[in-house]
Amino acid sequence: MAKAEVVIVLSLLLVTTVVDGLGGRMRINDVKNNKEVQELGRFSVEEYNRRSQGRLRFSLANGGPSTALVFSQVVGAEKQVVAGIKYYLKIKAMQGGVTKTFESVVLVKPWVQSKDLLNFSPSTH
Repeated sequence: MAKAEVVIVLSLLLVTTVVDGLGGRMRINDVKNNKEVQELGRFSVEEYNRRSQGRLRFSLANGGPSTALVFSQVVGAEKQVVAGIKYYLKIKAMQGGVTKTFESVVLVKPWVQSKDLLNFSPSTH
């Protein structure tokens, strides 16, 4: 009877460990040489600029500075399996001649060939 209880407890621990790994974020190594990650970073910046285009025109028309970003590189990345793959990127980009760090979240659904920028904001770290 004691052996059966030990086996059940060990089985439950194994299942809990495996389930905890599902859906969690996983760090992506060597992001500087990862073409897919770098392309997602470029996509993030271009999509941010596209969505901000109305604000850019208003700023320039009123003599304000251009706030368009120029992609430099992704410097950190994690991914999470959801209904697709969610990428959490830390991106370096130039804005007005100054290098700044931004964070973006991109959802990729390869089976329907879609990418969606879910969030793009200045980095808090």
